[in-house]
Amino acid sequence: MPGQLRTIKRRIRSIESTAKITRAMELVAASKMRRAQLNALAGRPYAEKMRFVLADLAETLPLIDPEARHPLLRQTDDPQNIGIIFITPDRGLAGGLPSSLNRRTAQFIVETGKTARAIAVGRKGRDFLRRAGQNVIAEFSGIGDNPSYGDIRPVAQVAIQEFTDGAVDEVCLVYAQFVNTVIQRPEVFKLLPVEPPTQAKALAVDYIYEPDRETVLAELLPRYIEQQVYAATLEAIASEQSARMVAMRNATDNANDLMKDLTLAYNKARQESITGELLDIVGGVAALTKK
Repeated sequence: MPGQLRTIKRRIRSIESTAKITRAMELVAASKMRRAQLNALAGRPYAEKMRFVLADLAETLPLIDPEARHPLLRQTDDPQNIGIIFITPDRGLAGGLPSSLNRRTAQFIVETGKTARAIAVGRKGRDFLRRAGQNVIAEFSGIGDNPSYGDIRPVAQVAIQEFTDGAVDEVCLVYAQFVNTVIQRPEVFKLLPVEPPTQAKALAVDYIYEPDRETVLAELLPRYIEQQVYAATLEAIASEQSARMVAMRNATDNANDLMKDLTLAYNKARQESITGELLDIVGGVAALTKK
């Protein structure tokens, strides 16, 4: 019985130490989550407006000058090679988020049935793609919890180079879209070639571009690609911190529940041990009395 008490006590101390660690990680993730959420939400209006303006240019410019189509707008009737920018966390302990992203990427590759050339942003996605035997042409890790626009530009530039060189016919972004603290949705977004949104015709506006549409398009299109990748990265970071905070909170709650159960078992075992010792004493006294 004393050995059992020592074992239970050691387990209680171990779980208590784990609960303190997960609680600390929850607080750290919560502080990072707030900043990441603000960054992601602040970038959405600009990214959406830029997407619409460039979609307008991409749709109307060929009607004016069919030869003016920018290389980044090149359409392929039967794309054979697909480029994927796969954005995932660098670290674990983010609940089921990395697994959800991996499943969505695998599903996308299977559905397309095409050869994939992947750009991995984050160690979790890189490791998954390598295990799956996919062609990882570039990898980026260690971008941190608050990356700058300049930190993400190389990712977009690799994708642009792949597309303009003809190595891929399409480029898609796979990332976790931040919905709220408990919901992060894996999204697949077609980055290249640029396509007008479905509501473009209904919301069309006769913009006046200076100096001309061709120059504006050539200047803004690469910036648009970079901005979309940057916005997706901010969304992914907000999703990661939210998922990590929720996961650590659940881990802390589970550890506390387990400590309660072990404490109850410890008290029960201790009570049984004391009762056994009392019975031994009473039995000894009774034996002496009989003598």
